[in-house]
Amino acid sequence: MLRITLERQQVWIYLVAIFCGLVISHQWPSIGLFLEQLLWPVLIVLLYTTFVQVPLLHLRDAFRDRGFISAALLGNFILLPLLVWGLVEFLPNQPALRLGVLLVLLVPCTDWFITFTQLGRGSSAHALALAPVLLLLQILLLPVYLWGMNDADLSLEGMPQSLLAALLIILLPLICAAISERWMELDRSA
Repeated sequence: MLRITLERQQVWIYLVAIFCGLVISHQWPSIGLFLEQLLWPVLIVLLYTTFVQVPLLHLRDAFRDRGFISAALLGNFILLPLLVWGLVEFLPNQPALRLGVLLVLLVPCTDWFITFTQLGRGSSAHALALAPVLLLLQILLLPVYLWGMNDADLSLEGMPQSLLAALLIILLPLICAAISERWMELDRSA
């Protein structure tokens, strides 16, 4: 099945996956503990499959389109956080709700960026090349955004440990993808 077909059918795929998850959890409630242990390894594999599509050893070529890169970085890390800051001011003063909204809107799924760029007939190759940079900047800037948009009720305890774990979850598949790409290039040249 082609990637574009999967992207066009992704809503149905998600609905089927959710339905299957509901059926399985209803039939075998204790399976959740087992599946919870698979969450981080599966996320690492998913990130690896995303990063392995990125020409990591040739990123310099992808970053020559300064207009695209500037617009993506400006939108993701300046304009969007300003919009989120304005929206959060209208939320009720409930720390858990505010934190949830901040996390969802300040650290959007990079997959969406790639998909929406492609659906908008933009350069999905450029978006894909930018994905690792976006993920790393999101993780590094999230504590700054939370500190700046936060009221005193929202504790950032444990943030350094969580930040380190998140960086490892991004860096491990990124390094593995770069090694894979290098290995494939060596294999092609042999």
